[in-house]
Amino acid sequence: MRDALTQALKESMRAKDERAVSTLRLILAALKDRDIAARSKGNTTGITDDEVLQMLQSMVKQRRDSIAMYEQGGRLELAEREQQEIDVIQRYLPKQMTEDEIEQAVQDLIEEMNASGLKQMGAVMGELRDRYAGQMDFAKASPIVKQKLA
Repeated sequence: MRDALTQALKESMRAKDERAVSTLRLILAALKDRDIAARSKGNTTGITDDEVLQMLQSMVKQRRDSIAMYEQGGRLELAEREQQEIDVIQRYLPKQMTEDEIEQAVQDLIEEMNASGLKQMGAVMGELRDRYAGQMDFAKASPIVKQKLA
């Protein structure tokens, strides 16, 4: 994943794609910050690819939140810039699951784990994060899990 991001940065620089270059630099800087934080916890190899995918998803979420605020404030040019950054970040994420796919995955996992109450919501969400890192929007999955366990 790291090599793909570094290579993409080089290709974007050659293509003079300024938005991709700046977004990829942000991604690589965030990745480096997380690697440094992981080293302080004894992890000398840096964060895993799953953690990189989670980081990218959180970057997309942050930008979506910014878009909503910019649109409320009438700053459409800034909202457009954020959307362009989302488009660049999503190139490196696996295909996102649809709401129906999320619901089916949640149902299958609940049956597999024999989960039968809200007390097990944390365990179900943890397992979903392990299995579907980078593919699932957990903000959408959480209310589905809660509804099915209630």
